[in-house]
Amino acid sequence: MSGRSQSDESVVIRSLRHFREKYFNARKNVSDQVHAAEVPSEDAPPGFLDCLPVDLQFLIMTLLSPVDLCRLGATSSYWRAMVRDPLLWRYFLVRDMPKWPSINHVTMPRLEALHTPLCVGEKEMEEPGHDFMTDYLKGYPACRQQWFPQRPPYSVVTSFLQSLVPTATEPRYAMFGPGMEQLDVSMVTKLMHTPDVLPVAGIPQRQINGIGSGISYVYKNQHKFNILTLYSTNRAERERARMEQQSVSNKLFIQEGRDQSGHPHFSPTPQVQEVCQAVDGFIYVANAEPGRGDDGEVEWAQIQALVDPALGSSSRPLLVLSCVSREEPDQIRTTSSNSTRTPCVDMAQRLCLPMLPNPWMVQDTVAESLSGVLDGISWLLGCSGLRL
Repeated sequence: MSGRSQSDESVVIRSLRHFREKYFNARKNVSDQVHAAEVPSEDAPPGFLDCLPVDLQFLIMTLLSPVDLCRLGATSSYWRAMVRDPLLWRYFLVRDMPKWPSINHVTMPRLEALHTPLCVGEKEMEEPGHDFMTDYLKGYPACRQQWFPQRPPYSVVTSFLQSLVPTATEPRYAMFGPGMEQLDVSMVTKLMHTPDVLPVAGIPQRQINGIGSGISYVYKNQHKFNILTLYSTNRAERERARMEQQSVSNKLFIQEGRDQSGHPHFSPTPQVQEVCQAVDGFIYVANAEPGRGDDGEVEWAQIQALVDPALGSSSRPLLVLSCVSREEPDQIRTTSSNSTRTPCVDMAQRLCLPMLPNPWMVQDTVAESLSGVLDGISWLLGCSGLRL
């Protein structure tokens, strides 16, 4: 166990112990007043679980799922207050966020709140400045659905009637990013040759504003969509750069110096601008292998250039496939303290996605097995108005 984790645990236990002492002292004072007034007490005596040492209570809570933890809080006023301790949920956030397979613009926690001191004194423990419990439950995959707007009853009938009417056009998405070119396994090739994941509906010969129409796929044998792949340069240069682990000159963008904040500023080439005006959303393939990703500042500037509201609506979704070449073996995953992929929450922070006006999602993906791709495509199609 790392020193940081042990330090966080000690602070949480101290906070829980502080609450426990206050709770039982207040209860004792009330009991003394009741006895003095010779009035029968209605309070039940503390249960066995209530009397356990705080260290054991904390250990029990760390082994429970969020749903079970909330159920524990419904058993008594003592546990209702215990499970709502803000530092407890801050500890859960720090511990579990790296394991979440996806995050989006709705469920992204406020990471800046995690960088504030855990507690300086009793005042901070009594008056937390941030609701870490809400942050955790919004981001935890099994609890997310309740945070999204519910469909009204009539929309179910409307969706059924819409499904009976064939659509004239299929959604189009521009796919780009270093993860398409730097990884040892080509995700684009895997997509084209894995029909059990996404069957290819066809490779039309028509053009999208002179660029090429890309490839049409079928999601769950029902919904067609088109992916237009945008590579930074030609195949020979990409392969040479991948073997030498060097960056190539990106021909999708024109660098126009730096803005007033000192950040790099890019604009898409005229041909790419026409593509951006024709598509319904974007797929960015990020390299999630540690030490092999591009400069986050440059990546953010290039993403910002393509989703520029001047080229189309800011409601167009951005799906980030946070991709590694191969799945991490179970034995290594369970025994190694260093992950072989960048967590999706860290990827969202690296790409400055919370600053975008567009809806966005980061989805962990494996190029070799295409794990996670269907989850990302499902979200993307849903944002484009398709009822899945």
